Amino acid sequence: MSLEISVCSGDYDRIQALKSGTVAIEGCTLSYRNHHPAETFRRLFDDHEFDVAEMSFSSYLVALGQGGFPYRAIPVFLSRVFAHGSIYLGPQSTISEPGDLKGKRVGAPNYHFTRGLCVRGLLADEYGVAPGDMLWRTGGVDSPGGLGYLPIKAPANVEIEPIGAGQTLSALLLAGEIDAIVSYRDPDIFSQRRPGVRRLFADFRPLEKAYFQKTGIFPIMHVVGIRETLLVAYPWLAGAVYRGFAEAKALALPRLVDLDALAVMLPWLVAEAEATIELMGADYWPYGVAPNRATLEAQTLWSFEQGLTPRRYAPEEIFTAMEPEMEAR
Repeated sequence: MSLEISVCSGDYDRIQALKSGTVAIEGCTLSYRNHHPAETFRRLFDDHEFDVAEMSFSSYLVALGQGGFPYRAIPVFLSRVFAHGSIYLGPQSTISEPGDLKGKRVGAPNYHFTRGLCVRGLLADEYGVAPGDMLWRTGGVDSPGGLGYLPIKAPANVEIEPIGAGQTLSALLLAGEIDAIVSYRDPDIFSQRRPGVRRLFADFRPLEKAYFQKTGIFPIMHVVGIRETLLVAYPWLAGAVYRGFAEAKALALPRLVDLDALAVMLPWLVAEAEATIELMGADYWPYGVAPNRATLEAQTLWSFEQGLTPRRYAPEEIFTAMEPEMEAR
């Protein structure tokens, strides 16, 4: 008899074959839903709603440290983004280089979201700006609220204060009441090209390419989690879910270099994909522990250094056990 499981993630190219049924998770019947990541995370971390779901990687590490979280991750990385392009400045900002962030008020939707983890790791490792050098203000970027799931205590030597219940970080940035925003997406005031709103790293692409060449780090934003009671009851499930996501990704990759009909609305999509392969290799978005070890070790170290986890986790500790050959894929 097939195991019925609920699955939730963003509506990415790399999950389409699973969603459509072109690829199956062996032994399972899927009820596949798509939500924006913030909605998925709220329903996962607060309500434990789904059997298999996309999870914020940093929040998952925090939940592991707190204990009692009923999900375990597999090394499937549905979202990855370099961090340089995620720092935004306002029209009254006097910041022109990373070192200028010291002593400044920096807004974020919460302190432990993964983009924030990676921005702080980048600033500390590459530019000598420690998390405690900045004054953190948390709240919603474009609408009040922010990312309220999985509340945490402020780490030692870091100032974190929520903004007012009816305030937004974007409005505070325009008014000069904060100096920068770290966000997982472009604030509306940036997308609308409001005068003076800009990125700290305006030309971030060459910086990110150089960072990858130097460190081998391609930051992981989101992992896939499976309800732990199911893993206990069905020991084969982790491997089956991993294989399904890996096969779906493998079907999506060739479309990015297909000139017959472009997969997305980017005129030079194929040239972009070919340049990425030249820099990062044919499987530039790998799943599994072994090909991602540099990234995993960096992010678990940042989580510990930034006071989000009680100790540094080894990559093997944070993922549920699977066959060794599968973990290496």
